[in-house]
Amino acid sequence: MTLLKALFLQVITLFFGLSAFAQQTDSAYIRQNFTKIERTIPMRDGVKLFTAIYIPKEKAKKYPILLNRTPYTVSPYGEDKFKTTLGPSSALLKEGFIYVYQDVRGKWMSEGEFVDVRPQLTGKKGKKDIDESTDTYDTIDWLIKNVGNNNGKVGIYGISYPGFYSTTSLPGAHPALKAVSPQAPVTDWFIGDDFHHNGALMLADAFNFYSSFGVPRPKPITPDRGPKPLPLPIKDNYRFFLSVGALKNVNAKYFGDSIKFWNDLMAHGTYDDFWKARNIRTHLKDVKPAVLVVGGFFDAEDTYGTFKTYEAIEKQNPKANNNLVVGPWFHGGWVRSTGDSFGDINFEHPTSAHYQEKIEYPFFMHYLKDGPKHQLAEATIFLTGSNQWKNFDTWPPADTEKKTLYFQPNGGLSFNKPTVATSFDEYESDPNAPVPYQDGVQERRTREYMVDDQRFAARRPDVKVYQTEVLTEDITLTGPLTADLFVSTTGTDADYVVKLIDVYPEDATSTLSTSVMMGGYQMLVRGEIMRGKFRNSFEKPEAFVPGQVTQVNYELPDVGHTFKKGHRIMVQVQNSWFPLADRNPQKFMDIYTADNQDFQKATHRIHHDTSHATGLVVTILKP
Repeated sequence: MTLLKALFLQVITLFFGLSAFAQQTDSAYIRQNFTKIERTIPMRDGVKLFTAIYIPKEKAKKYPILLNRTPYTVSPYGEDKFKTTLGPSSALLKEGFIYVYQDVRGKWMSEGEFVDVRPQLTGKKGKKDIDESTDTYDTIDWLIKNVGNNNGKVGIYGISYPGFYSTTSLPGAHPALKAVSPQAPVTDWFIGDDFHHNGALMLADAFNFYSSFGVPRPKPITPDRGPKPLPLPIKDNYRFFLSVGALKNVNAKYFGDSIKFWNDLMAHGTYDDFWKARNIRTHLKDVKPAVLVVGGFFDAEDTYGTFKTYEAIEKQNPKANNNLVVGPWFHGGWVRSTGDSFGDINFEHPTSAHYQEKIEYPFFMHYLKDGPKHQLAEATIFLTGSNQWKNFDTWPPADTEKKTLYFQPNGGLSFNKPTVATSFDEYESDPNAPVPYQDGVQERRTREYMVDDQRFAARRPDVKVYQTEVLTEDITLTGPLTADLFVSTTGTDADYVVKLIDVYPEDATSTLSTSVMMGGYQMLVRGEIMRGKFRNSFEKPEAFVPGQVTQVNYELPDVGHTFKKGHRIMVQVQNSWFPLADRNPQKFMDIYTADNQDFQKATHRIHHDTSHATGLVVTILKP
C-alpha cells in the first residue's frame, strides 16, 4: 500500500469515527435536553396520524416547530426511545426547536390508506376531501394548539419523498407555516423523477424500491414487522434484469399481483390523467411561506424535481421569497456526506458544511426565531470543474449565451455548424445486449454512476462519440441542456441517451487515490434518456417511419460545470442505458405488454450535415 493511499484510508477512518462520535454526542444531548411524547393527531376526516414530538425540557423559552412528514417511519417507537439526531442537520440541534416527525397517512403506525404521490384536490367541499396539504394543515393546527411552549411558528423540511410532503404544505398553507425547504423533492414521476425519465421506465429503481416499499400494509406496523428487501437470485443487476426478460414477466416471477403501484406503472404507459393528477407543480400558487429548494447536480433520483419545483414557484409566484441551492451532491449528500468529493471527483471544499452552516441554518433561524436577516442569493450554486460557490440573481443566470455544440464527421464536436451535404454515423443496437449504465459489476444501482468514467462506453460500437479539440480557455455551462438530434432507424421506436462528458487531459492525476487513472478520464456531467415515441407528445406517442430522418429534441436537467482549459467536451449518444432504464424493443408498441420475442435489433443513423445538424444546445456563462 502506498503512503498516499494509507493516509487516505486513515482520513476516511477518522471521518467515520468522528461521525459516529458526533452521533453518540448528539444522542446523549437529545436524551438530556428533550422530552419525547407520541400522539395520534386527528385529521379532519377522523383518520389519526402517528406523530413523535421532541420538546426541549427548558421551559423558560418558547420554541418554533420543525416538522418532517415521512413515509419512511418515524422510528424508534416508544417514548423512552430517542433518535440519534434531530432536525435537518446538527447545526440546528442546540438552537432550541420542537422537532416533530409524522408517519404520513397509511404508512407505518398511522391510520388510513396510503396513496403514492397523492393527487392534490381542488374545490374541496367537505371533511372527506383530503390530500397531503390538508393533512399538513391539520397537523400544524393541532401542534400549535396542543404542544406547550411553542412560539406559533412552524417550518417544514424533507429530502426526496419527504421533500414532496414539504412541497405539498405550500398550497393553502397554515398561517403558522413560515419556512419550507423541499430538498430533492419528488415532483413528476413520468417526466423526470425517480421512476420515469421522459417516459422511459427507470427499471432498477422502480423494481428495487417497490419490492419492499410497495408491499401492502393492511394495518399499522412497526419496522421490525415491516416488509424486507427482495433477495435477488443473481447478484449482478445487469444479468438479473436481463434474466427477467420483458417487463410483463416481473409479476409472474417476483411480485405476483400484490404491488399496487407497480401495477399502476404497467397500466399507465403514457402521460395520462393518472400522472397529470400527481403533478404538484400546477398547484404551487399563492405561496406565502419562505421557500428554500435544495438539491444536488449528481442526484440520481430527483434532480428534475429540484429545478422544476423552484421554477414552478418562481413563475407562478413572482413575489414569493423563493431561493435555490444546488451543490455537487448525490441524493441527500448535503447531509449524508461531507460533500468534498464524490466517486473519483474531488471538489476541494466541505460543501455540505458550507450549506448547513451558511445557508440552511440562517434560513430557519431567521424565519422561525427572528434571527438576523439571511443574506441568501436567489440561487447559490456550486460550479464543479472550477470547484467554487457562485451566487446568481436568477436561475438560470441572466448573463449567458446559448450556443450549439454540433456533431461533426469523424467524431468531431464544435460550435461551428457542419458544412457537408451528407454525413451520418451508422451502427446497430441490440436490446438483448444493451449498453450498461456503468462499468463493472454492481448488485444495486449505484449513486456514483452520475460522475463515473465513461471510457467503458466509448469503446462500444453501439455508442457514438463526439468531442472537441483541446479547450484553449475555460467554458462554464449554467442551466439546461437541449439535445437536438436528427436520427433515423430501421425500427419503429427507439430510446436516445445523450451524455455530456468532461474529458480530462492525458497528464491528469488523482488527488484522491492513486488507483484511479485520471489521464483521459471521461467524467459524466449529465446524462438523460428520451423514449423516442414521446418526442412530440408524452400523451400521444408516435411511431418512427423506418429510414426517415426524424428530429428528436428534448431537455436535459440543468448543469453548473466548468470545462477547464486543457480539457475536452465530449458528447456520447446511445440507445440503451441498462438496467438503469428498461429496454426499448425498438418496435412501436406498449412496452409493458411486450413479449420476449418483441425485442429486436435495429440499425440507427445519427445525421450531422447542413440539412440535419445534430447538436447539444448549451447555456454558456459569460466571463
